[in-house]
Amino acid sequence: MRHLVMLAAEGGSKGGASLVDAIKHNPTFLIVNLFVSAVVVTIIVERAAFQIRRYSVNAKEFFGQVKKLVVAGNIDRAIKLCEASDYPVLQLVKSGLTHANKGADEIDAALSEKLAEIKPQVEKRIGALWSLANIATLVGLVGTVFGLISTFGAIAAEGLPPSEKQRLLSNGIAEAMYNTAFGLVIAVICMIAHVILHTRSKAIQHELEAITERVFNLLTISTKGAY
Repeated sequence: MRHLVMLAAEGGSKGGASLVDAIKHNPTFLIVNLFVSAVVVTIIVERAAFQIRRYSVNAKEFFGQVKKLVVAGNIDRAIKLCEASDYPVLQLVKSGLTHANKGADEIDAALSEKLAEIKPQVEKRIGALWSLANIATLVGLVGTVFGLISTFGAIAAEGLPPSEKQRLLSNGIAEAMYNTAFGLVIAVICMIAHVILHTRSKAIQHELEAITERVFNLLTISTKGAY
């Protein structure tokens, strides 16, 4: 071990191996984690864009407009208002409105069916981030182990000049450390993104459930005397 420290110190004094050197030495695990990072970025961007684009409707304000039309007995106009866009919130409200004159059971069934169709889309692929965090960490650790194996192999090698041993030692340590760092950075990004996206998805799901309850109450209580 003392020999390892001395060689590492000598290698460090001459400039440690760079990331490029580590990749050239053994790119396998770094490339695997590079692919994992690309998947992670794709999921994060796609899910964030989905949540922002599809759930940017002010549900409270929209429901207020629908309520005015329903109370006034103008169900058809309320349905047309929902058809102005394909936002999930609007389609959920529309599913209730199209069954407004068919009784509480059918209204409830229509709303529940639409809600069951929409909710899984909100959470889709977010759970994969947690698995990808574990995969990136483990791949990084395996790369670290292989880097250390290369390092001790360089120390044990016979007949090599000191400069060559220093080079192999530097590359082995660099490979180990870069693999560890890369895997942990990806894992941290995955966990942070998972917390943010999962929290947002839960808020959206609660909002959808609240809208479902409001539409049901509106159609079965507020307009009860109209049918």
